[in-house]
Amino acid sequence: MTETLPSISLLLSLAFVIGAVFGAVGRQSNFCTMGAVADLVSMGERSRMQMWALAAASALVGTSLLQWTQLVDPAASLYASSRLNWLSHLLGGLCFGVGMSLASGCTSKALIRLGGGNLKALIVLLVVAISAYMSMRGLFGVWRVRWLDSQYLVLPQSQTLPALLSTNGFSPASALLGSSALVLGLLLAFVSWPRQALRSAWLASIVVGLCVVAAWFVSGHLGYVSEHPDTLSEAFLTTSSKGPEGLSFVAPTAYGLELLLLWSDQSRVLSFGTASALGVIAGAAAHAFATRSFRLESFRDPADLLRHLAGAMLMGFGGVTALGCSIGQGISGLSTLALGAFLTTAAIIIGCWLSLKLQYRLLMRNAACG
Repeated sequence: MTETLPSISLLLSLAFVIGAVFGAVGRQSNFCTMGAVADLVSMGERSRMQMWALAAASALVGTSLLQWTQLVDPAASLYASSRLNWLSHLLGGLCFGVGMSLASGCTSKALIRLGGGNLKALIVLLVVAISAYMSMRGLFGVWRVRWLDSQYLVLPQSQTLPALLSTNGFSPASALLGSSALVLGLLLAFVSWPRQALRSAWLASIVVGLCVVAAWFVSGHLGYVSEHPDTLSEAFLTTSSKGPEGLSFVAPTAYGLELLLLWSDQSRVLSFGTASALGVIAGAAAHAFATRSFRLESFRDPADLLRHLAGAMLMGFGGVTALGCSIGQGISGLSTLALGAFLTTAAIIIGCWLSLKLQYRLLMRNAACG
């Protein structure tokens, strides 16, 4: 009996709605990974970093429940491969972290700012898309495959913590419960101290995490077909990675630009990731107009333009090389408990931290000389 295919239009519409919720909540709460690191560097302020940790915790809880109930299998995602490209995760994460410090925020923040009228974000996203595409199939991609992806470890199973524990005698259920509880405990410990730092942003943080869970559910459950009538094999409809996807925004910007450039090519179609990215812009724009805060902004001077161009180039390359951005790996990837996500997230934070420290030092030196 032929399996009935889910509606492609419905899946893409749901992706758009998930992105819109993310965009509106992200703009309302000023959710930003780069801003969180900047607050720590400049003021020792922890609240926005706690927002990120709480979002990651809520995404982890929801994704673990989806896996526990067998609604979604994160092992089928690109994060869970048995091949751990450790150098790509580390160097790609460092590049992305430095890039987002130069470009005034990560890719998701650029999407949100574009919705609010920021023209700098438009330029950043265009360069991110070009750089990401070059890193997937162009010049940067040749370098990536030859020098970075060639350094890897092959694990006996998936690189997720539950899979690794299962190879050491734990049952799959115990491995999932134990590893989820460990990482969740660490995240919540960071969130709870000092407790007053998070203030009223806890609800927005949880919603951001639940947007990732919703993306997993739509792409990995509603969009899953056990036997596609054309290929007679399992398929995940609308996802460019051919597996379930959370939220991630670097590669989808590249696929969005490709779709615009090759619109007449019938093989190019709107993907789940690109639909969610468009939703982020729409949700942020709706919030901006509703709060009467929409305004056009541009670069201050040529130096500001050059800084953003360099940051966008690094984010495009780093996001593709590390298989995700500060949202794609930092929240979606972490929710699968993949080793690559931990490596990438740490590298992104370290890269952003070092870059901001250097920028502040140069700023203070220039101020002293002036």
